[in-house]
Amino acid sequence: MPSPHPPEFRRRAVELARQGDKPLLQLAKDLGVRRSCLQSWLRQADADENAGTGDRLTSAEKKELAGLRRRNKQLEMENDILRRAAAYFARENVLPK
Repeated sequence: MPSPHPPEFRRRAVELARQGDKPLLQLAKDLGVRRSCLQSWLRQADADENAGTGDRLTSAEKKELAGLRRRNKQLEMENDILRRAAAYFARENVLPK
């Protein structure tokens, strides 16, 4: 599902928030987003700029983690199918005909 706000909009919102001309609440209202959303974008931008120094994942790391979780889920499903197939064929060889 695509994010409701394009990356360029987020970058510009972060730039405006960092300028400090307006309070975050007013800026968020002007942009049509929630204050918590704008704060989240600010924290993520800080994490992306200071990669490896904080305890927060960068955007690239989050994307990689999501891909790895998807791949892990797929491999677990394949393992389950193979385990069931092996049990089926093992049972077939044990039973008398």
